[in-house]
Amino acid sequence: MDENDSTWTSNIKRGVAAAFELSWEELNEPAQQLGCLLSLFALAPIPWSLVKSAASEQDREALEKARLKLEKLHLLQREDTYRLHQQGEDTYQLHQLIRKFLRDKQENLAVADEQKKNYCTAIVEVAKEIAHTPILQKITTLTPIVPHLTSATDYKSCLRNEDLILPFVGLARYYQGQGLYAQALPWREQCLSVARERLGEEHPDVANSYNNLAILYTCQGRYDDAEQQYIKALELRQRLLKEEDLDVATIYNNLAFLHHSQGRYNDAERLYQQALELRQRLLGEEHPDVATIYNNLAALYDSQGRYSQAEPLYKKALELRQRLLGEENLDVATSYNNLAALYDSQGRYSQAEPLYIKALKLTQRLLREEHPAVATIYNNLAAVYDSQGKYTEAERLYKKALEIASKSLGVDHPSIASIRANLKSLRDKPPG
Repeated sequence: MDENDSTWTSNIKRGVAAAFELSWEELNEPAQQLGCLLSLFALAPIPWSLVKSAASEQDREALEKARLKLEKLHLLQREDTYRLHQQGEDTYQLHQLIRKFLRDKQENLAVADEQKKNYCTAIVEVAKEIAHTPILQKITTLTPIVPHLTSATDYKSCLRNEDLILPFVGLARYYQGQGLYAQALPWREQCLSVARERLGEEHPDVANSYNNLAILYTCQGRYDDAEQQYIKALELRQRLLKEEDLDVATIYNNLAFLHHSQGRYNDAERLYQQALELRQRLLGEEHPDVATIYNNLAALYDSQGRYSQAEPLYKKALELRQRLLGEENLDVATSYNNLAALYDSQGRYSQAEPLYIKALKLTQRLLREEHPAVATIYNNLAAVYDSQGKYTEAERLYKKALEIASKSLGVDHPSIASIRANLKSLRDKPPG
């Protein structure tokens, strides 16, 4: 018989469905419900802890018995070679055809909507734990969860209003934190679209979505697009929450950073000062967010050659971060890099070099070698070697910076042009 014959294919499908139906009829109600719940997960290995979270109202002993029943009938496969978090947690997976069969059954369950809501609730709890810039260790633990986080975005109607944007935010942070800006962009855009559609224009989560999209645009070097989104976020936040609000301070800081990148130093300084005053008033002096403004304001002064004003602020930011956050923190790495850049600008190369190396090692340890932040430090350290006449070492690091940045940022990003210019300048130097 011709295997491409449509009648033959149709008969096979009917036969498979009939076999699944026989297995389904052998299941008791808890096993049927568990199978339907599992069908909501992505077609990927499913951590059992995530299943237990989504089945939180079900008796644990009954849940285990239901799992064993599904395994016995070969409806569920244990992933013996797969271990989440490298801690030996069991994971399970449905075959594509079984998942489709169970998904159809799930739609007809009396508790179908309740299952979807419980699934979304479990996923939201994971999304809440994703930091703005997840470190490499956290990325490793999150990677197996990402397909299921993605799947949750298909059930927007089952997400509570207060949880609506969280799966989108979590996915965007996962990619953006790794410097994968192109992969983060659709999640930022969908987040804004979904929030506006469900919550209306006048809602804090819409303002947050504008702000988050603007941050990503800034990372991509799309400064004009970023400014438009920041202004929308700021106007909406001020309208909803007035001036005395930490989110207003955050947008001041972010917009100031953008203006700094554009060379609009007066606008940037004014906004940084407003952000600093607001955060000091609401948070006090001993807070990492206050340290961030000190760092950013110092970077602005550094750009203007106002070194005597920049250095104490950089040092204050570094000291606060080390004390409040500990040494193994990306903000500490940023402070090392920025203080080194100040010394570099002043020709204090012997002080700049060890700080750049500290920043590089810490960033590599916490992120990954291919992250844009690593490229930035390579470029900065290369500039120090260039200034000292260590041209071979400088060229090697410029090339590494260019390779990493080109892959992660794209050829049109302003940072690429800067690194290329540095490399060209080095190669144009006369021999000797």
